[in-house]
Amino acid sequence: EPHGSVPGNPLLAEPLYLLKYIERMGTGTGDMIRLCRAAGLREPEFAQRDGFVTTVWRESRPESRPEPRPESRPEPQPESQPVSLEIRVLRLLVSGARSKADLSRGLGNKEISGQLNKVIRMLVAEQQVEPTIPDKPNSRLQRYRLTPQGEAYLKANPYRTVLP
Repeated sequence: EPHGSVPGNPLLAEPLYLLKYIERMGTGTGDMIRLCRAAGLREPEFAQRDGFVTTVWRESRPESRPEPRPESRPEPQPESQPVSLEIRVLRLLVSGARSKADLSRGLGNKEISGQLNKVIRMLVAEQQVEPTIPDKPNSRLQRYRLTPQGEAYLKANPYRTVLP
């Protein structure tokens, strides 16, 4: 049923709406219910108490799940889908080794974020990326390059938006 919706932080909600990351407040609940019905899933249950909204998601009943069709294949995802930072970093490294500052600029940022540092550490740990100077991880000349494993991953998953 229609309800009033108040964002927790209106200063964040408005820019996210303008960038089309979210819709206007109050439309998401109806969309979730409609999408669950269309997929043959149970509707989520919502309860509003003392200004907080609690959402309880339940698994669908096995008999209500749609039958998988073996002949169907997922459509390639267009580039308009949100792409994870990990994939964006890997794609930037296809053209060659880059420093963290170069990667940050390639991602549209002015400075190196903590999130970028975290992603690079994760990609190095997963051997998707390697440092060009492994003996000096804090060198100002440090760059990162795609490993053969990272190249193979990108070739095998050209439309993937998130790492498994």
